[in-house]
Amino acid sequence: MAKRPTYPAEFRAKIIALYRAGRSVKELGQEFEPGEQTIRNWIKYDDVDGGRRTDGLTSAEREEISRLRRKVRQLGLEREILSKATAWFARETDATRSRSSSS
Repeated sequence: MAKRPTYPAEFRAKIIALYRAGRSVKELGQEFEPGEQTIRNWIKYDDVDGGRRTDGLTSAEREEISRLRRKVRQLGLEREILSKATAWFARETDATRSRSSSS
């Protein structure tokens, strides 16, 4: 899957301002690089952040969810490492006990 380009915040703000000044999403999509759906998403996010809409997450909420997902992924990796280390140490302890009890 190709990575989507990241547009600077100033560019997104300019597109949103042009939309609010009366330009259509279709017109903006034809004149500038981002597609129409991308522009619609920017407008929606701006409306949610500005309190004009309540049917979505604010930027702060989206960032928090992303941060928490990264943390959950990291904790999962750490748990897996600890689980493997625990199993390894348990085997080593059993092997040490077996050797010392058979001598």
